[in-house]
Amino acid sequence: MADRAEDPRSAPPIRWGILGAGNIAATFAAAVNAHTRAQLVAVGSRNRDRAQRFATAHHIPTTHVGYRELVEDPQVDAVYIATPHSEHKEQALLAIKAGKHVLVEKAFTRNAGEAEEVFAAARAAGVFVMEAMWTRFLPHVYALHQVIDAGEIGEIINLSADHGQAFTFDPKSRLFDPALAGGALLDLGVYPVSFAHDFLGVPDAVQAVGQLTTTGVDGQISMVLSYGDRAQATLSTTMWAKTPTMALISGTEGNIVVKGSFYAPSSFHVQRLDGRVWEFNQPGTKGLQYEAAEVARRVAEGATQSPRMTWDNTLEVLRTMDTIRSLIGVTYPGE
Repeated sequence: MADRAEDPRSAPPIRWGILGAGNIAATFAAAVNAHTRAQLVAVGSRNRDRAQRFATAHHIPTTHVGYRELVEDPQVDAVYIATPHSEHKEQALLAIKAGKHVLVEKAFTRNAGEAEEVFAAARAAGVFVMEAMWTRFLPHVYALHQVIDAGEIGEIINLSADHGQAFTFDPKSRLFDPALAGGALLDLGVYPVSFAHDFLGVPDAVQAVGQLTTTGVDGQISMVLSYGDRAQATLSTTMWAKTPTMALISGTEGNIVVKGSFYAPSSFHVQRLDGRVWEFNQPGTKGLQYEAAEVARRVAEGATQSPRMTWDNTLEVLRTMDTIRSLIGVTYPGE
């Protein structure tokens, strides 16, 4: 791991095609334009007007109606996939078949089996593929690893993190639609689960309780991941309330409080048992440029994976989430 997050503007230029023209795609486009040397060269959407509005808003010269035209566009080096989870596998395979590098929004796919298919295709094609878990590339997360690796809080005993947002129920929304792999876990809970994996690794045991929406997706889940004899991660996610979105890491020598939103550029407070207290302060800027820069750097060096978000990392998180969904009784059509 690098000592700290590098300036995204120092990454080599790369030409992006954006697959999907929703809110997260807009956030990604704005971050790339403002904070990297990359170019946004094309956007693809099934809706012509939506694609054209998106292109105008983000100064993108080329629009495509449909996704095959986007991935086959010769001016595109890498494709950013920002569609519902249910579509990720097929769209990633489409881009890989076209020889494009791929960044896929989290959750990477609906389940670990689908992700294995994508990674097998990427391995055969020799292209770069990564889950867009932007949190792993943020300055405060690099700093957290430095603090913990230096032994500042001793052995980690408990990690807790929450991610809840208050969404108005709408059965037509992707968030509440089983066919689009909706629910709190894949959209929101993936952040605390991935955060726990980043600092504690693969759990030895997983427990979960949850409540479902009337459409059959998970509305709220509480999770406990166990590691060895005494370490635990206590995590929660909900679509029914805005939670503090904080993370706490407690060890034998002290604790760390990561201010909300822990998964976005943030600050943290360290308090040791010996009384020493200090803070890491991070300006509150958007952070998707860091993952975009990671893709550009790895593609330039000929890599197919990121060492900070490897294919195994993605599979491990998805397997944990598969277990959680099985415990609360959520399955998606076609699984």
